[in-house]
Amino acid sequence: MTKIAASLLLVTLLLSSCGPAATPTPTPAPTLTPTPTALPTSTPTATPVPPTPTPAPTRVWLDPAVPVAVRDPVVAALAGQYIARATSAESADLIVGLNLPVKLGNWIYAVVAPFPTLADGVQWVDIGRFWAGESGALSEVSGDDVTPTLFVSPETVGVLFGLLGMPGAGVPIEVAEPAELVEKTWAARPHAWAIVPFDELEPRWKVLSVDGASVLDKQLDIKDYPLAVTIGAAGAGAETLAAAVLKDGRLLMNRDTGQMTVLLMTGVTALTRNLAYRMDEKGVLYPAEKIGAILQEADITHISNEVSFTSDCPAPRWNSGTLTFCSAPEYIGLIRDAGVDVIELTGNHLKDYGTQPLSNTLTLFQQEGWPYFGGGENLEKARQPVVLTSNGSDVGFAGCNWWGPPSVWATENLPGAAPCYEPAEMDYMRQVVTETVATVDVLVFTFQYLETEEYTPTTQQRTDFRAMVDAGATIVSGSQSHQPQAIEFYNDGFIHYGLGNLFFDQMYSTAVRQEMADRHIIYKGRHISTELLTFMLEDYSQPRPMTEQERRDLLRAVFKASGW
Repeated sequence: MTKIAASLLLVTLLLSSCGPAATPTPTPAPTLTPTPTALPTSTPTATPVPPTPTPAPTRVWLDPAVPVAVRDPVVAALAGQYIARATSAESADLIVGLNLPVKLGNWIYAVVAPFPTLADGVQWVDIGRFWAGESGALSEVSGDDVTPTLFVSPETVGVLFGLLGMPGAGVPIEVAEPAELVEKTWAARPHAWAIVPFDELEPRWKVLSVDGASVLDKQLDIKDYPLAVTIGAAGAGAETLAAAVLKDGRLLMNRDTGQMTVLLMTGVTALTRNLAYRMDEKGVLYPAEKIGAILQEADITHISNEVSFTSDCPAPRWNSGTLTFCSAPEYIGLIRDAGVDVIELTGNHLKDYGTQPLSNTLTLFQQEGWPYFGGGENLEKARQPVVLTSNGSDVGFAGCNWWGPPSVWATENLPGAAPCYEPAEMDYMRQVVTETVATVDVLVFTFQYLETEEYTPTTQQRTDFRAMVDAGATIVSGSQSHQPQAIEFYNDGFIHYGLGNLFFDQMYSTAVRQEMADRHIIYKGRHISTELLTFMLEDYSQPRPMTEQERRDLLRAVFKASGW
């Protein structure tokens, strides 16, 4: 009962108790001079107080294009407030949607295709043609005249409607749950592509650039990227909502470059023979002149240095053909200039000139502040992993030498490479992986394996590389091959059986001139993508980025060897 109702009831009760009394038998009264008698005061009637009107709720429109990761904190911020759901943006008091003035977040989307796709990029105008229903649009993705099907999640469809409007009639679009997109797209390749949020990338996608810009480039200016979506609010309470949603004033985002690590893995480096001759002739930095910037821009650049530095290394002779390798100490300037962050020491030529040059090399690396793995001062240290922290992610490295020769293997008292030819040694390295995985976000394992001039790995090679994934490695990379080899997605791991050379002098066939470097993207501690960089060796010493045709030829060969 309200206070107003109770008061009315009390008044009613009070009024009902003032009715007329029973009439007594009249008694004659003496005649007197009458005196005026005051009128009785009547009980006033209470006037009802009208109830305070309930204010109308704030009508809120939450655009379906708003990603769930933004929608959830918005809903949480509005909880407990007197709101109602608006039936449209036009009827709303408060709107949350795309490109509104009070910013809440930035959401970045990537154009992707199955990993074994030859195309490296698309044009935004062609995506518009596809969306309008133009026949043959984006056929470069599939490599023929067939318009590929766009696979997309229900949430991302809403974003595309907001960006591009309603699609034309007959546009091949298939909507699937995010967990199904990769499998469905791979099953439909080569006539398939997708658009996914940046933070939902995974290594089986190949990220395609849009108008030459890639979401994997940390220097990307999102203001010029067509699939960068601004999410904001407008109307009554927009500023209050932003203050509640944003912590420390930071916009919500699914691509934070401060939590993004670029790891570059490379193949064989041997600063000797003809390459050393060119360094003496044209300068120590000559080999990296055309790819140095690519090596330098990674957060973690790996190099597999297979040759020790020694002051008594003989001057190189052109076309000597020697298989006994050493490097002059000044050549270390090339590694320094390339921005190398971690050095692998599994190479089979580390002790060609004996134990002391390797010991001297370890000292040089320590002076430079370069951590190394896969080799060391003794067996124990050679087996130890190295962990680097970059942009919030802990990345571990371990490696071993399977091929030998036995003289290069570390012992309890002598430096060398970590051995893993014997089954017990392989078991030990698997245990190293398992123990290290518990302490890092991403574990990279590298092999110095059997050298074959084939794109296809051997059966035993597959067995041993896969074993490291089973032990917990995220990425397994072959450092031994002088020509690139196959790639495999095995369980939850990425395997590249061989990357080919980086800095070496082999020029006797196209296959050994072909080079690959894997640029792995780690985001918030998770491996989300890999870019295949491709180089061609020139002048017995200098890699350069491949031409488009050279790159396609190499990718076709590697993808075929991969079973794709």
